[in-house]
Formats: sequence, structure tokens, C-alpha cells
Amino acid sequence: QVQLVESGGGLVQPEGSLRLSCAASGFTFSRTPMNWYRQAPGKERELVAFISGILALAKYADFVKNRFTISRDNAKNTVYLQMNSLQPEDAAVYYCNAPVGGMDYWGKGTLVTVSS
Repeated sequence: QVQLVESGGGLVQPEGSLRLSCAASGFTFSRTPMNWYRQAPGKERELVAFISGILALAKYADFVKNRFTISRDNAKNTVYLQMNSLQPEDAAVYYCNAPVGGMDYWGKGTLVTVSS
């Protein structure tokens, strides 16, 4: 079955960096586009970044452009989110998402806290 397991969250000071990872299994990872979403308390879940399958073309939400980088390692079935210049407003639970067979699959999320 499809499994997505996020890791790498934690507490970071403003302007700091974190690298999130999402280990995937149960589907053909290399051909599957992957997404990172986030959800802050009291807010709706929002798309942060997208990466296509084999060509690894990336797109970003405007609020993370030039700060976050999504990448994937198809040999490791893993997608990453490098987050730089983190701000308090970036604090949220970050989720990995994969559309597989017409369904959306989600990991359990990893918490990112940005505070001095």
C-alpha cells in the first residue's frame, strides 16, 4: 500500500534552514508527481511546492519562491524540501502528498516551528 513518511521538522530560529524528507513506498515513485503542503493552526492546508515525475520540473507557491527548493531522488524514492530563510509565518505542519491511481495520499506530517 502507499506510504508516505515525512521527517526533518523541528524548531529553528528565524532566517534558519531545515530540510524535510518524505520517504515513499507502494507505488511507482519515479513516474509520480509529488507535492509538499503545509497547514498552520487555524488555517487551511495550502500547496507549497510541486515536482513532476521523471523530468523533476518544480513549481512553487509565491510565498516560498526563492527560499524553498523541492527535489527528488528517484533511486531512494524520496522527495525533499529545502527551506531557507524561514520566517515565523512558515511555521506549520508540513505534509507530503502523492496522487496515485486517482486518489490523494498523505503522510502524517512533520512539524516546523520558527521562533527565536
